[in-house]
Amino acid sequence: MKVPVTVLSNNVEIPVIGNGPGILDHSAKYVLNKSGLLYLSQRAYNKFWGRKRREKKYIDAIAHSFQAGFTLLDYSAAYGNEQLIGKAIKESGIDRKTLFLTTRISNGQQQKGNLREYFFNTLEKYGTDYVDLYMFHWPVTGVYLETWKQIEQLYKEGYCRAIGVANCHRHHLEEILRIADVVPQVNQFEVHPLFSQKPLIEYCKSQNIVVEAYTPIARFDDRLVRLPALKAIATKHNKTIVQVVLRWHIQNGIIPVVRSLNQKRQLENISVFDFELTIEEMQIIDGFNINSRLRYDPDNCDFSIL
Repeated sequence: MKVPVTVLSNNVEIPVIGNGPGILDHSAKYVLNKSGLLYLSQRAYNKFWGRKRREKKYIDAIAHSFQAGFTLLDYSAAYGNEQLIGKAIKESGIDRKTLFLTTRISNGQQQKGNLREYFFNTLEKYGTDYVDLYMFHWPVTGVYLETWKQIEQLYKEGYCRAIGVANCHRHHLEEILRIADVVPQVNQFEVHPLFSQKPLIEYCKSQNIVVEAYTPIARFDDRLVRLPALKAIATKHNKTIVQVVLRWHIQNGIIPVVRSLNQKRQLENISVFDFELTIEEMQIIDGFNINSRLRYDPDNCDFSIL
């Protein structure tokens, strides 16, 4: 499947939906049995299945996402398994030039300051000589402006086709713009129908910054997925609730980064280009907003644990 693209401020094309496989160990807490989902502790899971088996399943899932059409890969050095991304790229058989590879510098790496060393280490693990999008993971107090200047330098040298930030409020962006030679092309932050972030999105658009949404389906929060109005819209279009929410993001000009290591779900998540929500349906979903942040607030969090 060929995913449509949108154009960043520097004329680089970026797919309008992405896959973020996340941390390897976070995918390994549940196994399926006849009675449903059975929780296992991480220690028990490691002992029972073994890390190598989990790594193989992780690599296979990412490779399948590429083959299904998810060319935009969202990843971060904070996840700690960049070499598995490189193996998945090779396994997929997909031409590197058709992929849109993202990585982000971790908070710990920002604080240590030697960004170039970490960046080129990532390139080696990915098995590539450039990334399509390079970002920082969080605006770490006291260092994120210096981090941005180092990111800019890598961009100027041609190692990144685009550069961006993540988890930035408007005031973070304004501070960056005061010292920037290059305006961030992307800002990734939490967006979903329970937390629509309209003012921040409008500000980003005013600065020609494309918005990526993480937690785009609100982690299947009951306050969203059980809404009768949302179920009715899904039934009308013969789509799942998740597909409707992803379509809502795309029609709002937001790039949802959805996480699934399940091959069937990956195909469902990318099958959102054969229907369109009406203006009225978009307004109904807009109305679900209750300003409910499900993840960390960049103005009130401990960067050392992120």
